[in-house]
Amino acid sequence: MNDLPFYVKLGLEHVLDLSAYDHILFLTALSLPFTFKSWKKVVVLATVFTITHCISLALSSYNLIVMDVGLIEFSIPVTILMTAVLNLLYVKSGKKSSNIWLHALATAFFGLIHGFGFSNYFKMLVAEVEDKAPPLLGFAAGIEISQIIIVLSVLFISQLITSFIKIRHNAFISVFSILIILLTLPMMMETFPFV
Repeated sequence: MNDLPFYVKLGLEHVLDLSAYDHILFLTALSLPFTFKSWKKVVVLATVFTITHCISLALSSYNLIVMDVGLIEFSIPVTILMTAVLNLLYVKSGKKSSNIWLHALATAFFGLIHGFGFSNYFKMLVAEVEDKAPPLLGFAAGIEISQIIIVLSVLFISQLITSFIKIRHNAFISVFSILIILLTLPMMMETFPFV
């Protein structure tokens, strides 16, 4: 199947799927330390994710790297947890702005891991396609669009809550990071590969 709109739609649905909300949790955790004024930084981080996600999909699609599915499925919630913990460490440090390089590193790692997590399904879809670049690019476009929607929504909601409820931004980051950790722990237990 070499239909570009199909792959764009697949990328959109992949991220916005509420039944597989790991993407949404990660993007929420990633966006929490930032304010709406710094939306460009968060969009850059989302783009880092898209690029690394597509790199791992490409490596897998061309059979250059094969990963253990169980380990990858466990690593996905670990990266969400790491991002939420990074938020709590940022709040504790009392710094005025989050370390963009640490967030970029976490984002790149999550993108690679998540790309490998989706690679088996994607490989099935493009198995008969000779030129895999158009499906990869279409899928990447869908991912990028959906991620921008999510991060801008999180920043907007954050702005509303901190402005109208008058909660300090650091308290907002802490509360929602802890909530994300609590949602992520069961995902880690379900996918723990060493039992």
